[in-house]
Amino acid sequence: MSVIEAAGARVLAGHTGAVNSVAFSPDGARLSTASEDKTARVWSAATGELLHTLSGHTDAVFAAPFSPDGTRLATVSADLTPRLWDARTGACTHELTGHTVAVFGVAFSPDGRILATTSYDETVRLWNTSAGSSIHVLQGHRDIVYGAVFSPDGKVLATASGDGTTRIWNTSTGECLRVLTGHTGIVSAVAFSPDGRLLATASFDATARLWEVATGNCLRILNGHSDTVWSIAFSPTERVVAAASEDATARTWDAVTGTPIRTLEGHTDSAFVAAFSPDGRLIATASSDTTVRLWDAATGKSVRILEGHAGAVSSLAFSPADRQLATASTDETARVWPL
Repeated sequence: MSVIEAAGARVLAGHTGAVNSVAFSPDGARLSTASEDKTARVWSAATGELLHTLSGHTDAVFAAPFSPDGTRLATVSADLTPRLWDARTGACTHELTGHTVAVFGVAFSPDGRILATTSYDETVRLWNTSAGSSIHVLQGHRDIVYGAVFSPDGKVLATASGDGTTRIWNTSTGECLRVLTGHTGIVSAVAFSPDGRLLATASFDATARLWEVATGNCLRILNGHSDTVWSIAFSPTERVVAAASEDATARTWDAVTGTPIRTLEGHTDSAFVAAFSPDGRLIATASSDTTVRLWDAATGKSVRILEGHAGAVSSLAFSPADRQLATASTDETARVWPL
């Protein structure tokens, strides 16, 4: 394991498989990575020092987010069993059993009391994070459930599925409130607007859509991409959505009118992720061309190209204070870039 300063970035080396995801703790002091090598790791964001190796999974680990208060981590794996960990000690506190196929998606509720996990077994499960016990099994999707996101108030959960639908669930009762239909391909990602009134979805059908959460009505179809849309995100400061696509571009639209704003061009291969900085001024995009690009959100101009990874970049995360960007790659490393 080593920490290397290269090309302006701190390289976090030690994983022996592709790094699938990266996430900052809420205070920005720590960084988690999840890997194909069956482990997750916790690092100091300031120094790159390895703090904990989370061992115990018997197959690839897909994600390892921190709880909103930073005291826990959750991991999901192809070994069917999500786990909860003490973020301070690295000890596993709970193994969550019940899924019957690989568990791919994970999300904490805003208050940290509930964990949602999504699986290839076509279900979503809600867990009590303190007790490690099952609360609800959400059934209804007819294909893999790729991801889940809680509304800002935590009262509802939205899920994205290979069956081409998005579902909205009551987190207290487990009831399916609405089924959002219209996409003609897999729904790859979902995101709530900061006020919780809108939901954005991304799809393999080369479109994104905007929905009214209260009614389930489709308000806008966001066209322009020519291939799979992998990710979708709302600006934290204004009504703008950004998407990243297999067509090697990212695009932004006005979330009220659906009018296209910018096309962010420069990547030479698939763009997997588009994310806004916490202040909304920057958009970062990650690509299989091994680079990350930073863009001025207001003008769409390229600000910086982050080069150094030797494999596809599949995940990225801004630190809460905007001063660092973390990236994860199939080259078995993560990098921390000063901004």
